[in-house]
Amino acid sequence: MSDSMYVVSSSPHIRSNDTVQNVMRDVLIALAPATIASIYFFKLQAALIIVVSIISAVAAEALWQKVTKQKITVSDYSAAITGLLIAFNLPPAAPLWIPVVGSFFAIIIVKQFFGGLGQNFMNPALAARAFLVASWPVIMTTWTVDGVASATALGILKEGGAELPGLWNIFIGNVGGTIGETSALALLIGGAYLVYKKVISINIPASYIGTVFVMSWIFGRNGFFTGDPVYEIFAGGLMLGAIFMATDYSSSPMTPTGQIIMGVGCGIITTVIRVYGGYPEGVSYSILLMNLAVPLIDQYTIPKAFGEVK
Repeated sequence: MSDSMYVVSSSPHIRSNDTVQNVMRDVLIALAPATIASIYFFKLQAALIIVVSIISAVAAEALWQKVTKQKITVSDYSAAITGLLIAFNLPPAAPLWIPVVGSFFAIIIVKQFFGGLGQNFMNPALAARAFLVASWPVIMTTWTVDGVASATALGILKEGGAELPGLWNIFIGNVGGTIGETSALALLIGGAYLVYKKVISINIPASYIGTVFVMSWIFGRNGFFTGDPVYEIFAGGLMLGAIFMATDYSSSPMTPTGQIIMGVGCGIITTVIRVYGGYPEGVSYSILLMNLAVPLIDQYTIPKAFGEVK
């Protein structure tokens, strides 16, 4: 008879050497190319917004945990990532109080009110963006490149009135838009790093971007099969949303099947809003809406436990 002693305990029964701090550090590393690109294209104002947003998010989390007598956990970098993603969702001309308001809303209302890290049911940075757009729509939709006001590529596709930027400029990020969404190249580099480090799976980004690609081609802006799917996937915030927002652990499905369902759902909603809606971009709202559907997706995609009888 074996001399081993077995311990009966509650789940989880499988443990990993990964820590929250390690995972979040990898996400920060993955966001570094897009951060550098945003400062290169939008200069000092982008750098200031990024710094203020990160400091505000970390301060909001520390303040809330101090007031509510919780353990202060800002050293896990999760609040810093939320702050950086909020900055990425702001126009480069936004005043510096905007990231402060957005960071406090994201950390306290969306994250801490629901239990903190891992308990939020929607992406805090995207919820903050939706809140800021609803509260200060003019500030949140004023775009500049080199100090000159300009429309985004998706805005031109929707409204016309200006010449569309070339595909290369769209790909590298030399166009108007929010601070972190413009450079598809930088975001793809970061996404490849996260997949290589197994921080995220490719299920949600691939199914999300693939769905937008196919639907943009089929349901073109000038009729069926008139779309330019390559241009559509590199324009706007699709890469940022698909790689860094929709893959948020606590607000995305747990199973591969569920993740693909979420990615396809995000892609359908994004395309419908872009092509048929009154808003040029649909990434933020598509992810937030699919965040709400995650409990239902999990319910129908999580395998039944062995021996379970329905």
